[in-house]
Amino acid sequence: MQVRSRHHLRADAAADILERVAAQTGVSLDADAVEKITFTDYPRDVISLDGNPDLALFQEEPFLTVAGANRHLPERHTVTVDAGAVSFVANGADIMRPGIVDADRSIEADDLVCIIEETHGKVLAVGRALVAGPEMPGDSGRVVETLHHVGDELFELEV
Repeated sequence: MQVRSRHHLRADAAADILERVAAQTGVSLDADAVEKITFTDYPRDVISLDGNPDLALFQEEPFLTVAGANRHLPERHTVTVDAGAVSFVANGADIMRPGIVDADRSIEADDLVCIIEETHGKVLAVGRALVAGPEMPGDSGRVVETLHHVGDELFELEV
């Protein structure tokens, strides 16, 4: 990915972003250097915290990246999938009901969520909920649209 621009965010703008992510995920983020990075050949902006690509803007909404979620371990807005779903999620597939073993009950449709595998507790993807958390487990249907996953271009980013 080719960097178009990189600039430090003002303290109030950085605090606003960090507070928004904390409200969604329960993660208390703190950073001395908060930078917004835009790219010429990638549609999503990244927010770097002390040099780590921990946040990205998903339709202008800040949220944890897969790497950031694995570094900071979200407490809310999480969906846990079973081992059978791991290979599909790692390849960018959307999340289907049969693979879900647990979903945060506070999730509303259209919320950003972290997809976690149940065996090791690692975040595999970030997506947008298509239904509320209590409606996620079940027998059939797509419930989360995957936006970013392990192994994609954003995951491989080194800032």
